Parts: sequence; structure tokens; C-alpha cells
Amino acid sequence: MVKINLKQSYSRLLMGIAGWFLPGLLMLLSLFLSSCQEKNYAKVSEEPTVVEVSHDQKVKRGEYLVTTIGCADCHSPKKFGERGPEEVAGLLLSGYQQGQELPAVDMANLPPGFIAMSGDLTAAYGPWGTSFAANITSHETGIGNWSLEQFKTAMQKGKYKGIENARDLLPPMPWFNFAHLTDEDLEAMYVYLQSTKPVENVVPAPIPPGAKPASISGL
Repeated sequence: MVKINLKQSYSRLLMGIAGWFLPGLLMLLSLFLSSCQEKNYAKVSEEPTVVEVSHDQKVKRGEYLVTTIGCADCHSPKKFGERGPEEVAGLLLSGYQQGQELPAVDMANLPPGFIAMSGDLTAAYGPWGTSFAANITSHETGIGNWSLEQFKTAMQKGKYKGIENARDLLPPMPWFNFAHLTDEDLEAMYVYLQSTKPVENVVPAPIPPGAKPASISGL
């Protein structure tokens, strides 16, 4: 009769199982620890992601803003068509035209608090006198030689030609609304305007209340 030592058999069985599984467990543990060390759980960067905007994208964004804000409403000469005022081809954003006849307006006959505007909206009459929409095309008689900082100063601080110590821009220029635009939007508008067709046009200087037309300048 063969005697079986159950205790020894059980020990051999456990050792066999351990012999098969222990190396695998050790390998898995090693891989896990190695993975943890390599990952090191990288910290999430707190710095915002900077997205580069191309020149063409700025031009398109600027065109969108200039168009939807309505800059052409005052800064583009117009003629009357079947559905009202229409922009004059080739004069987009060139302002009140030099040499254009300026009709006389008797401000005394206007109700208090009212203003008057020329038919194409490029000239305005009010308590400040008479103001003219500026040439904002890329020509040097417009804003072609302006820097971006000048453009921002004009739009955010309402300063003539974007010069800090210059006079304030006159009504109806709503610069106080544009002052809330972001720097990115203002840059896009500037880039677009610098890409427009250059139109040579020196806009007349504003006329003080009660005075007659004189000198050359812009709104």
C-alpha cells in the first residue's frame, strides 16, 4: 500500500501554484510602479492656450465688425436708389467728400435737442456746429498712416486722429460704445481698414456753431 502524505502534497501544490503565478504578479507590480513613476501625474497648466490668428482671419473678422457695427452708415457717401440710400461704388468708407456742396441749415428752426444730417449721413449739424464723417480707408488722407495704437486711442478714448492730446471726436461718432470692444476686435477692425481700397479724399474741418466753412481736416 502506498502512503500519501497529504501535508507534503498540499505544500507541493501551493509551491507549484506560487511558482507559476508569483513571477507574473511581480512583473505586473513592477510595470505598475514604473508606469506611476513615468506619468508622475503631470499638473494641468494654468496658463491659457494661445491660439494664433492669421492675417486673413483678422481681415475677415474686421470686415464683419465694421459691417455689422454700421461704420459705413456715416463714413460712406451714398446716392438714393429705389430702396433708399445706396453706397456709392468706389467710395466705401471715404467719408464726406471734399468739394461737396454743403447746404445751409438754420439751427434756430430745429426743435431744442434735435440735430440734422445731410441726405447721405456724412455731415451732421448740432449744438457743436457741423461735423463731417472722416475718411477711414487705407489712403494716407484716411487712416493709412495710422498705427494700431492710434486707432485704439481714437476708438477707446475718442481722440482726433488717435492723438492723446488732440481734441475730442465730435458727434455723432459713438466712440464711447466702441470703447467696450476688446483689443482683439479693435485690432481686427484696424487690419481690415488697412486692407481696404485707398480713396484719396481730404475731409473738411468741423465748423464751429455760427461759423462758415473753412480749412481742411476731418471728424
